[in-house]
Amino acid sequence: MLVDLSGRTAIVTGSTVGIGFAIAKGFAGSGAKVVVNGPASSR
Repeated sequence: MLVDLSGRTAIVTGSTVGIGFAIAKGFAGSGAKVVVNGPASSR
């Protein structure tokens, strides 16, 4: 599904890995500014 989110801001919590990360990438790919939140990676 193509959605134009230009000019919108999305806040995604738990977005450093897994489904949260995929959702954040999807929002960004649709043109939204994305604020991510999650634990720092220990890798």
